[in-house]
Amino acid sequence: MKQKALQIFLAGVDNVLPNKLVNKVFSRKDFQLDKFNNIYLLAFGKASFLMAKEAENILGERIVDGVVITTYGNGGKLDKLKVIEAGHPIPDNNGLKATKLVLNIADKAQENDLVLCLISGGSSALLADYPTDATINDLKKASELLINSGASISEINCVRKHLSSVKGGQLAKAIYPASTISLILSDVVGDKLDVIASGITAPDCTTFSDAIQVLKKYNLIETFPSVFINHLRKGMAGIIDETAKPDDIVFNKVENLIIGSNKIALDGAAEKAKELGFETYLITDRLEGDYKYVADFIFKTINSKKPKDIVIKSDNKKPRCLLFGGESTVYVSGNGRGGRNQHLALYLAIKINGAENVTILCAGTDGLEGQTDAAGAVIDGFTVSHSIKNNLQPDDYLLNFDSYNFFDKLGDSVKIGNSGTNVMDLTVVLINE
Repeated sequence: MKQKALQIFLAGVDNVLPNKLVNKVFSRKDFQLDKFNNIYLLAFGKASFLMAKEAENILGERIVDGVVITTYGNGGKLDKLKVIEAGHPIPDNNGLKATKLVLNIADKAQENDLVLCLISGGSSALLADYPTDATINDLKKASELLINSGASISEINCVRKHLSSVKGGQLAKAIYPASTISLILSDVVGDKLDVIASGITAPDCTTFSDAIQVLKKYNLIETFPSVFINHLRKGMAGIIDETAKPDDIVFNKVENLIIGSNKIALDGAAEKAKELGFETYLITDRLEGDYKYVADFIFKTINSKKPKDIVIKSDNKKPRCLLFGGESTVYVSGNGRGGRNQHLALYLAIKINGAENVTILCAGTDGLEGQTDAAGAVIDGFTVSHSIKNNLQPDDYLLNFDSYNFFDKLGDSVKIGNSGTNVMDLTVVLINE
């Protein structure tokens, strides 16, 4: 069953591969770029290289110039575009240099030109900049604090937007009066344009005050770099301009198109599950919140006869597949290695201990999470007993946030390498009658 769960997950990933999604958009009759004099291409995120490669194959010599920023090990060579690999989830100097090149292209584009932006998850870290009186170390510290705080991606990106000159619609502002078309792979629950990639080409409704409130909520005021606290307070006082708001004229020349999402991945996974003979139910693509809440929801759904009014307790003897999508959060306080999916899987393994007919796979569609080479993990009702026989105490690993080493030693890590895409996470639950 573990192998079948992996096949279902991989089918979901395959359904959101960037080259397929980009090609589909360019095949649309209403997607015409002939009216523009010059086309510049900017791509950011974990899926940016494959998105840019397909766009370059289609547009060819029409591309005048462009920059691609992606994660380390996820790049390659392109004919018309400069590809830069940079730090994620913690920004680095490569990200800073690449972001300057992006702004140079934005400045170069003229009124009758187009800047085609290819945006995917990870862009918030890869597009790296900070206020002039700060340093890269300040940015790294701030990023670590936010990521480990337990804050939602919306809250994290609210702060990021107000420490940047490109996020929160400000890249669109830099591109204006040229036109912007953004093709977006969503890695955010609800596909919110202002949150995906910190809304670099979308209007922002959050404020400097909201950013300060996020830091207060997660007790980060005292530990956050003081230079950033001062910057946010200057913004609250009106000394620094706000991010680009919905009524800004620049958005008259911006079109944001979501071409890939968690729901599309779930659809691919569901198709594979049915092909394998499972009675299949897509429960939700909006899982979010603390991993314990997410795990409890999954556990209750497994044990419910009518989750969300869907009868999953079938009268026939077919095995069932329940599919969940979204993204959980983890407040990290231990010293181990892992990621949200591995941690969620370990917690679920303890909850389903002894269940003879349940297999669960939790993994990120990008193929890698945290500072590890794993996308997630796969468990069943025997995971805990198996681990104890191998002198691995699951509670200890959970407490130390060391899920990676737990599953790596057990042989239950999901390792698929860089997938080249990113639309959050998938959880596959298989139940035998």
